Amino acid sequence: MTKNAPQSSIRQGHHDTETGVLLTKPRSYRTFKALFLLGRGDRLNARLVALSGAKPGYRVADIGCGPGDLARKLAVRVGQDGSVIGVDPAAEMINYATKNSNAVTNCRFELGAAQTLTLPDACFDLVTSTFAMHHIPEAQRSVAIAQLFRILRPGGTLLLADTHPTGRVLPTVVRFMARVAARRTPDPAGPGRPADPLAAIDIRRYRDALNAAGFRTVAFSTVAPATGVLLATKEIGG
Repeated sequence: MTKNAPQSSIRQGHHDTETGVLLTKPRSYRTFKALFLLGRGDRLNARLVALSGAKPGYRVADIGCGPGDLARKLAVRVGQDGSVIGVDPAAEMINYATKNSNAVTNCRFELGAAQTLTLPDACFDLVTSTFAMHHIPEAQRSVAIAQLFRILRPGGTLLLADTHPTGRVLPTVVRFMARVAARRTPDPAGPGRPADPLAAIDIRRYRDALNAAGFRTVAFSTVAPATGVLLATKEIGG
């Protein structure tokens, strides 16, 4: 589970039937991300931070943080009165993120998976999880969403994002790369997985799960390059 890359990036890691796909090579992953996003990864993260509504003083959890790129940008936005914690199930990602975040004193990282979070209840103003949901075993995704709901304070915001290919060429590329990756790493969800790899990364498929978990305001938008975003609000009293 990690950030800023489509499903095909699972070639860089391995599969755990409980946790899901683990990406364990942060440098290779960041290279892949840069190529896929045509060097616009920083711009994308800046747009996601702006779209999230993060403000100075916010407490933020970035779940499936990967190498920590988005977490660091969020930490700059919330400032020293705020804090950011990045969580990822791959120790290699956590080690890399920690090593490269020494100058960002309000940002820290810890090992963990979205579906088994140990973070406290109703503790965060903003929770983000980008390019990560499709790496979680399908049967556990509703559990992961329930955990994201649990740690978010009433009135807080959840931002989910994943690859949203547009145009003629990019969807074809994603389909080809995802199918190659799928042959190497079978999904334990078995026959229930979507036949089209684009369906697996379409963030809109989680609208019903978000509503079932207790989120009410759920809005979809697209952000360049090639990213779909769901923003959901946990109602006060929810």
